[in-house]
Amino acid sequence: MRAFLWLLTSIAAGSALALQGRINGELGARLDHGMLAAFVSFAVGSVVLAGLLAVSPGSRAGVGRLVGVIRDGSMPWWYATTGLLGAFLVATQGLVVGTLGVAVFTVGVVAGQTTSGLAVDRMGLGGLAKKPITPPRVIGALLGLTAVGLALVGTGELDGAWLIVLPFVAGLLQSLQQAMGGLVQRHSGSAIAQAVSNFLVGTAALGLMVLVLTVAGVRSQPLPGEPWLYVGGVLGILFVALMSVAVHHLGVLTMGLGVICGQVIASVLLDIAFPAGHAVTIWSLLGAALTIVAVAVSAIRRPRRAAARSASAGRG
Repeated sequence: MRAFLWLLTSIAAGSALALQGRINGELGARLDHGMLAAFVSFAVGSVVLAGLLAVSPGSRAGVGRLVGVIRDGSMPWWYATTGLLGAFLVATQGLVVGTLGVAVFTVGVVAGQTTSGLAVDRMGLGGLAKKPITPPRVIGALLGLTAVGLALVGTGELDGAWLIVLPFVAGLLQSLQQAMGGLVQRHSGSAIAQAVSNFLVGTAALGLMVLVLTVAGVRSQPLPGEPWLYVGGVLGILFVALMSVAVHHLGVLTMGLGVICGQVIASVLLDIAFPAGHAVTIWSLLGAALTIVAVAVSAIRRPRRAAARSASAGRG
């Protein structure tokens, strides 16, 4: 039951990620500057986290513990740079979603994440327990890829599909980010501390990129006045905090498939409730249904007795 609840948590986080992609993509289109949209999203998130730290002694203590383990070498300092990977993901939202739509963006991220999730789990990166590559996990990953492929076919929008390389790379890195973020959360004992680390590093990196582009002559449109265009950073905080805890309970692959499930379902609902030129087709609905099946299959575990007999036989 506990694993099921964490799976629901990862699905909810995936829904937040899909909504964040739609918002940041719209902001990037309005500004005509995807990188600036990503910076604004991270900057807003950083301001919100600063407010949380001001009123939460427990969160401040978590940040203090994180600084302490970096100083004494208990945790390599570069594990706290996951904000660079998150910044790349958010930047691709601003650059790709406005051009190709959230469905194509999701396809790229999912393909990358399912490709790297098996390897991250198998090697136990980030201090996570190693998880074997079992048939259900492989089948679940393949079903997940098939599901998003169906959703892509349903859109009928393949022009400029080469841009999918950006979210694909972001998806590859996302599994690594989740594993590293899980270790940061474990050392600090605070999901908020992990989010603070993520957003500070990401904001600094994106700010530097915007500065370089500005010096190079890249200009943007004025900031839009609608408040909802600036809540992407808040959704990012929710996603990072939940995933840094859930990864310990589910592993990178199963958690990632839960996130994918949430992304696909939320993308369909967003296209129904707030049409943006991406019609919902039977293919999209089939893709969403197959993704849920993929999550269920990947969560299948062998009975402990069978696993123990298998292990004993292997040692014999």
